[in-house]
Amino acid sequence: MRERPRFLLNTPDIELWPGGLLRARSNADARILSRARAVLRRKHDGRYLAALLPEGLHTLLPRWTRGPGAQAALDALDGLSTEHGFDIDAAGELPLDRLIERLHFLGLDEGYGDQAGLALVPEPAALAFAGFDRYRRPLWLTASATRAWQSMRQAAAADGVALEAISGYRSHDYQLGIFERKLARGQSVQQILTVNAAPGYSEHHSGNALDIGAPGELPAEESFEATAAFAWLTTHAGDAGFHMSYPRDNPHGIVYEPWHWHYRGATS
Repeated sequence: MRERPRFLLNTPDIELWPGGLLRARSNADARILSRARAVLRRKHDGRYLAALLPEGLHTLLPRWTRGPGAQAALDALDGLSTEHGFDIDAAGELPLDRLIERLHFLGLDEGYGDQAGLALVPEPAALAFAGFDRYRRPLWLTASATRAWQSMRQAAAADGVALEAISGYRSHDYQLGIFERKLARGQSVQQILTVNAAPGYSEHHSGNALDIGAPGELPAEESFEATAAFAWLTTHAGDAGFHMSYPRDNPHGIVYEPWHWHYRGATS
């Protein structure tokens, strides 16, 4: 039997997950997902749309093919069946046009990025399965960041230091959802921006950013800097290509985040 793919194919509206990683929401779904080679999942709300079974594509949400992005997802699904396999390192990035339109709807333009010194971050067209995070959720990173993270974690373990992944890739839709929920509760865009980065401007969209924690420590807290894990990262993370993005007094005005590390490529 051919091994199930361990990468996520990404389209603007729909993700194609490898089988065996998504939780079922009913007994009927559980039976289907247990046999699925791939599952099509809508990014906006997480709904399961269809599952690729050995006998063909099984619909999980009626009329999903009439919705946005269906053809792009089906085209991506066809790519899984090619005899030549899939080259994740050559997958490229998704276009930013759709995101820019949605930012304009929120009243945000390029001035936001210029003011914060941040660039729009495209999503990868494919992400590699990098294991599970602290909460047993699948962790997705680019292929190169996955290899670097797994190697760095093993090196830390050899030195008696445990590194835990807190979170990795987040989609534009994930961040847009935060804004939509807060707007529905009556907050203004400017109020939300004091706490959350605008959609499209987070390093997590790239699949190269990783929030790291230590066992027994609260996630995403400044106290992480007092751990053996942070001390090890400060000394060794650069060798693996990871760098802390937001030190104290960083030029972006983002609060100090000792837990947030970004893969930029290993040094020679």
